[in-house]
Amino acid sequence: MEEATDTSGALWKSEEFVQNWAARAVERERSNAARWRFMGDLLPFDEGDTFTFVDLGAGTGSAARAVLELYPRSTAILADFSPQMMGEGAAQMQPFAGRFQYVAFDMLAGRWPTAIPAVLDAVVTSMCIHHMPDHRKRGLFAEIFERLVPGGWYVNYDSVTAADPVVEAAWVRANDRIEPQAALKRLSRTALEQASFEDHVRHMAPLARQLKYLHLAGFEGIDVYWKQLEDVIYAGRRPT
Repeated sequence: MEEATDTSGALWKSEEFVQNWAARAVERERSNAARWRFMGDLLPFDEGDTFTFVDLGAGTGSAARAVLELYPRSTAILADFSPQMMGEGAAQMQPFAGRFQYVAFDMLAGRWPTAIPAVLDAVVTSMCIHHMPDHRKRGLFAEIFERLVPGGWYVNYDSVTAADPVVEAAWVRANDRIEPQAALKRLSRTALEQASFEDHVRHMAPLARQLKYLHLAGFEGIDVYWKQLEDVIYAGRRPT
């Protein structure tokens, strides 16, 4: 477990990996833009509301930008542990200058920096929870719950595993039909692409287990608000 965590950390702090990841930004934005906007739509705010939210594991800030666009008076705190990712993100976030700040935060350690307020209106995460082992998923959900205002929402967009091998085979079959080159890409990964894949799936967990962690933390209104094969958006709120 410790070795896997160290490998993941080194990967996301690698200049080569981050540059390769950033080079695919246009493709990623095209594929995920609607999902990030939908995350913002789930938040209980009107367009003119003033509020502060945190994007945990923010990377280059794609989810945060979607929320900032929907709510022009909102402010974002983007938390990430990789200086390389935060550097890329700071450049991409410039259209929102004055409405965001980056904060260094290693979510695996579980020690929240003082730069993140103790009381938050909302928290979002996008494609980062699956990088954490289960004990940290559960711990982080409880930590988010404790910082949310009553009625505050947590929204997560991520990938999950299938508990049933028949379901998993159906996901692979459908994905291969959606992306005809997917099977070929699996067989011809570069060393860097293989490392990225292994990092992606290492701590991925079934959906039901993660929803249980939300229940244990105290959230209500828990639901899978969107799902396509292995990709899901689930959310819940702290009771009022």
